[in-house]
Amino acid sequence: MANNSLVVVPQDGIITPQPVWEVRETLHDATLEHHPNFIEGPSSEVSMEELTFKNIIPTFCDNTLTISHQKFIETTRKAAEVIFGQGNITPAETRCSHPIIGRIPSAQHKKASELRDDEKTLFYQRLAWIAHITTLTSSINGQQVSLTIGGTRSYSEDKLYARQNPQHFRVFIGFRVRVCSNMMLTTDGISDTMLCMTEMDVFQKAFELFKRFNEVKETTLYNLEALNNTWLTQEQFCKIIGRLRLYQALPNTQQKQLPQILLGDSVVNAATKEYIKNPNFGMGDSDGSISCWQLMQLLNEAVKNSYSDLWIDRNANCTTFASGIANALNGTDNSYGWFLN
Repeated sequence: MANNSLVVVPQDGIITPQPVWEVRETLHDATLEHHPNFIEGPSSEVSMEELTFKNIIPTFCDNTLTISHQKFIETTRKAAEVIFGQGNITPAETRCSHPIIGRIPSAQHKKASELRDDEKTLFYQRLAWIAHITTLTSSINGQQVSLTIGGTRSYSEDKLYARQNPQHFRVFIGFRVRVCSNMMLTTDGISDTMLCMTEMDVFQKAFELFKRFNEVKETTLYNLEALNNTWLTQEQFCKIIGRLRLYQALPNTQQKQLPQILLGDSVVNAATKEYIKNPNFGMGDSDGSISCWQLMQLLNEAVKNSYSDLWIDRNANCTTFASGIANALNGTDNSYGWFLN
């Protein structure tokens, strides 16, 4: 898969990425305990205890159990522990949406308003979760980032009306800016649409993803940090916003000639507002110039309102887009030059 990440070449022409990890005992400090949600779309926080003991587990039509949300989380965390060490993964932050509410047979004749809690059944169709690697943090542009794993799934993608068949999962590993809980995902850190029949399938595919990413994590971090060295004027930012809007209206034949953009009008609108008012990544009191690092974070902040099944792909698209813009500005790759013309 092509890598569009920006690498800034020093004057001597020698690139020397330096690992900048801070090895820490824990991340359990005030800034971690009080932070924005990693996703703000139509979802609610649901504890692992509730998923485990209060929610039913859907089945296929032959009464074969699906892989439950909690088993998906537990299995993926175990795969990460093999790579990063047992005990170095925080408990999962879990958000769910689209509740499917039913009732037990004895309450079949009651009105919905008359049902007691013990007569209701519930499971959530969609899930998104993340967990931190507690021993690996770093700093970019004065802001602390931490290595993070996570995943999403939606039962709507699985054919529950049929006999047991492969189920759909998405797993990712990437960096999270703790000041605003933005995820910075690259294509190397995403396993999109894993098809799994068993928990062992989930473990194996998550393990392979984490292992591959672990080998390039320093380079990935360096490429993200390099975005802070390339700047956009306010005029260039406005051109990008206008082109993103125009892209949505182009015929499919013209869109296919440009890099794929998954950021719709709602994301563009939100990013524009954040450019004005965001205290961490907006234009502030300056002349309106922002770095490509700030551009990426403005877009990342905007996609946090996406549904969980769209969130990962859009996050990765934000990183790819910001890197592509930086490459175009530096003259190393003009694939994204159209958005600046």
